[in-house]
Amino acid sequence: MLRVLAIIGGVSGAVALSQFPEFSQQYLQRLAGQVDALALITSEFDTNAAAHDLTREAALAQISGTAFLTDQQAALRGDFARFDRLSDNLSQLRAATPLARLTMPQRFGDAATLRATYADFRPAIPATTDGAITAGVGYVAGWAISGLVLSLLAWPFRRRVVA
Repeated sequence: MLRVLAIIGGVSGAVALSQFPEFSQQYLQRLAGQVDALALITSEFDTNAAAHDLTREAALAQISGTAFLTDQQAALRGDFARFDRLSDNLSQLRAATPLARLTMPQRFGDAATLRATYADFRPAIPATTDGAITAGVGYVAGWAISGLVLSLLAWPFRRRVVA
């Protein structure tokens, strides 16, 4: 019975992990859209600052004096920081193969993009080599984890052999 449940766990892991290459591709596309939008904001701000002979930091410093302007300054600083972070993640993910992306969970850290990708994601049959490999890894991981958990749960109920 434990072996059957472990096999079911393995198949579940295979099905789940085989979707990762497609999910990561869709995340990458959404991430690129986020970076493009933030690049536009950053570029326009820097262009306007330069037109007034200001650096970005000097222009940001001038956005103050009221609560609204202080909030705007904080929002722009957040946008600039997010642009830098997401641009770095995008370049790293683009350079990686779908299998290598499996080892880069920290690069999938933008919660808003992750939620939006997951909301629109529809599972597909793994018809690529990467999908088949991740399905195999998922099977082994699912089988091992479910087998371990089931063994631990069954351990107190095993009969002890008296020698």
